[in-house]
Amino acid sequence: MGEIEGTYRVLQTPGSRLGVQKTTGVSTLEPGQNLSSAMASSPAKTHERDLPIKIKMLDNTVEVLDIESKYYGQTLLTEVYKHLNLIESDYFGIEFQNIQSYWIWLEPMKPVIKQVRRPKTTMLRLAVKFFPPDPGQLQEEYTRYLFALQIKRDLAEERLTCSDNTAALLVSHLLQSEIGDFDESEDREHLKTNQYLPNQERIEGKILEFHRKHVGQTPAESDFQVLEIARKLEMYGIRFHLACDREGTKINLAVSHMGVLVFQGNTKINTFNWSKVRKLSFKRKRFLIKLHPEGPYQDTLEFLLGSRDECKNFWKICVEYHTFFRLFDQPKPKAKAVFFTRGSSFRYSGRTQKQLVDYIKDSGMKKTPYERRHSKARASTRASNTDVPKQSVPFIEGLRTPGSPASAAAPFHSVHSSATPTPVLPIFAETSPSSLDPRAPYARIPEKNGAAPAEEAGRKLMQQPGSAMLQGLPVDHPQLSSLVLKSPLGLNPAFQVNLNAASQGSSPLLSPVLSDAGGARIEEDDEMKRKRYPTDKAYFIAKEILATERTYLKDLEVITVWFRSAVIKENAMPEGLMTLLFSNIDPIYEFHRGFLKEIEQRLLLWEGKTNAHMKGDYQRIGDVMLRNMRTLKEFTSYLQKHDEVLTELEKATKRLKKLEMVYNEFELQKVCYLPLNTFLLKPIQRLMHYKLILGRLCKHYTAEHRDFADCRNALKEVTEMTSQLQHSLIRLENFQKLTELQHDLIGIDNLTAPGREFIREGCLYKLTKKGLQQRMFFLFSDMLLYTSKGVTGTNQFKIHGHLPLHGMLVEESENEWAVPHCFTIYSAQKTIVVAASTRLEMGKWMEDLNMAIEMAKKSTEKSDMLLENSVCSRSNRSSDEVSLEQESEDDIHSSRSSLDRQSHHRANTTMHVCWYRNTSVSMTDHSVAVENQLSGYLLRKFKNSNGWQKLWVVFTNFCLFFYKTHQDDYPLASLPLLGYAVSSPVEADGIQKDYVFKLQFKSHVYFFRAESKYTFERWMEVIKRATSSPARSSLLLPKDEKDSHTD
Repeated sequence: MGEIEGTYRVLQTPGSRLGVQKTTGVSTLEPGQNLSSAMASSPAKTHERDLPIKIKMLDNTVEVLDIESKYYGQTLLTEVYKHLNLIESDYFGIEFQNIQSYWIWLEPMKPVIKQVRRPKTTMLRLAVKFFPPDPGQLQEEYTRYLFALQIKRDLAEERLTCSDNTAALLVSHLLQSEIGDFDESEDREHLKTNQYLPNQERIEGKILEFHRKHVGQTPAESDFQVLEIARKLEMYGIRFHLACDREGTKINLAVSHMGVLVFQGNTKINTFNWSKVRKLSFKRKRFLIKLHPEGPYQDTLEFLLGSRDECKNFWKICVEYHTFFRLFDQPKPKAKAVFFTRGSSFRYSGRTQKQLVDYIKDSGMKKTPYERRHSKARASTRASNTDVPKQSVPFIEGLRTPGSPASAAAPFHSVHSSATPTPVLPIFAETSPSSLDPRAPYARIPEKNGAAPAEEAGRKLMQQPGSAMLQGLPVDHPQLSSLVLKSPLGLNPAFQVNLNAASQGSSPLLSPVLSDAGGARIEEDDEMKRKRYPTDKAYFIAKEILATERTYLKDLEVITVWFRSAVIKENAMPEGLMTLLFSNIDPIYEFHRGFLKEIEQRLLLWEGKTNAHMKGDYQRIGDVMLRNMRTLKEFTSYLQKHDEVLTELEKATKRLKKLEMVYNEFELQKVCYLPLNTFLLKPIQRLMHYKLILGRLCKHYTAEHRDFADCRNALKEVTEMTSQLQHSLIRLENFQKLTELQHDLIGIDNLTAPGREFIREGCLYKLTKKGLQQRMFFLFSDMLLYTSKGVTGTNQFKIHGHLPLHGMLVEESENEWAVPHCFTIYSAQKTIVVAASTRLEMGKWMEDLNMAIEMAKKSTEKSDMLLENSVCSRSNRSSDEVSLEQESEDDIHSSRSSLDRQSHHRANTTMHVCWYRNTSVSMTDHSVAVENQLSGYLLRKFKNSNGWQKLWVVFTNFCLFFYKTHQDDYPLASLPLLGYAVSSPVEADGIQKDYVFKLQFKSHVYFFRAESKYTFERWMEVIKRATSSPARSSLLLPKDEKDSHTD
């Protein structure tokens, strides 16, 4: 039939999978036909003898389906999905072993009997076919449950290879999902009778150790954790196909959402992204990949598989993966050839991922329950919680899950079950937000068979105290379940059980693209939304306290959990420093864990549908704040020692090479998204946040409001603490900035000399013989440094010169040099001409320079003495000579000690942002940014994208950090906002939604959508304040004036 037996031309999709116009493809369907009609019109004899087909489900139960011998694969698939009431069915497939004993997928467009040689004796099995890169893209909890079972199967079959620690952690979450909270004797008994891993006895101790930490975690949360851990493994979703390259080297081929992968053993050695692949084809045993030509490299790659059938099987899988993940729509059908065809006609016939997501999103589906056959969870204090997430979210289009009929067209009967079936518990989440037992197994049932009784049960349950009002926000950390609820409300024991349960009820199970904080949603009209959630401004202020407290606790964990682990692992920190550091921060961390839990519980009660007489008790936050601010005063002594902690840590990193290495390596980890010592300032800065937030509450309330007195007293308590720590915070912020610069500048030692204060950093253009050259300038209270980007590969800046402020003079000189925004700096050593990017920038620099020069005159300490000990190289030049030297990277010979420290770099620090955005930042800007920090869920949209993506967003240090959920340990990405303008969208932007703000820098445009007017205004306010800052630094005030301004 021709040389190429099968080809597949990869249709081009630029950049993003979804950011393209509709793409066409090829299908074997007749014009005007769809898959369902093709199956319906296929000939089938009514009296054909039935075949019993055995199918092993993911929970290891075996079902027998009697089908007609002419049934197509699609009909069998449809019957299985109907039997399971599986909505997101396109992620799954049915596989079977052929004569050569390797697994192949059942094809929908062929009769079953033509694919399965011995259908009566062959065991088919349901399996996950398409593994999305992020389990959050799975919109149904039931789908995630089945995916977790697939991970369990892959572990047992040694397909998902990983380290012992990771394997033990995965098994511990599976245990939590199946048998509930830790009980050593029952755990050991369960592990004896259930084999999760080959040779699992070897790591049984680790499994139990991890399981002990999951107390209170619901089965749904455990499933999600299993998928979160698994997706980060290199072997996630990988199915090997043995092959050889052109040199005869044995390799393994695989396919994933991103493209075709090449492995040597279990190590990935190459990835051919879909965007680079032009065409996939096979000829006999040869598998061919044609790439888009790039330079001198070969554009066709050839691999040899074991047989033609294996080669064709792998080619088919590649075709299906590409279509599912990369295309908008399933390929359009083409007319059949009249005489003959050339090559394989195989094409993917199901829905693409985009179509599947849109179907769930737009078709008005309801969330339907399901049965966990393995779950035998023991009762715990959280037994009244639900692992069905919160069903109403007030500001995004919701997801709905189809309630398809439970009865299949063909009869199923079970021949084996690994768990005893349990009574069915009907749950209809759309009719009632009431809390139900997540530990009891429950089965999917059709909507029509019991909606009315379920509604009635829901109404009754809603009337019970403590049931209906406990939906909502997930707890930040599983360990919080062990904390004691501190509440003066005198709740009865049963109600307290429900309260503890609900505090961790919702889990972050849905994609940030499509869900709220840990929950699915059902679209409600505006009237229902207004009834469901409080609209009082005080509620949103309390919600801001909750959101920022979650971020703050995660920041503390960078020190108390992550950094501690790093130094203990390498034994890098002296015992005395360990004690000093962690004995001061651990008590604060433990206090805030309890505080966060209490805020979460109060918010749950506030937004719940409580009885009328209870609303007054819980729709306030002042009593919680007052009680905890009084407790926090006891920790003031710890906060006062942070100055000593920061100083000793810096001294130790200079003195101990091992600690310095661990410190530098830790700063490069994703979890350390800011300079490490920044996190040590967070406890004092958090007090400033409490003061500002309580101030807003007091302004909002009238004096007669029941919450006003508590808020005012809490404000007094926190103001007393901040006044004691204000001087310490100013000193610590300055010291932190100096140590950060010490790490990132080459050519200077002892930048943290006593008395030196940081004033401004930023980009200016210096006039040289080559013309205007970009330089980074750093202004301190005693000197001005200028640097350029180093060529060392460490991203550090190399000092080119320094100018003492003593005797310096600054003059505007635009007319003299005919350069816009230009000014001249005269010093005792040299004279330089610099230009700013804008007149505003020039004004900021000149104002700060003149004020710093005035301060230097009044200072009794001559800055020259400091410079002798700190700056490593000097240049002697007459003061009246304008510096137009031809600079190069070798002009300044930096000291060996500073060059030895080129072991790491951070490319997202403020200085790097200033360099690329051509701007500057002062110490006042840093102080203002500290006051203007915010966290919360936002919807993000790019300029040319269609949909909104749900993300947890943290604004700190002039930068937006994006997370999938608030529970994530590190950000997915960041967006520095220096240079960005924030505004409301204009009509030309085509944004039809409320509460949207726009961020723009040149051609880069982002839209963010908030949940309420208050939240929208807060985001606009903090971003404007932090990015459009005043020119002058308040830290430049003389000592006597500074004392009078600290309050």
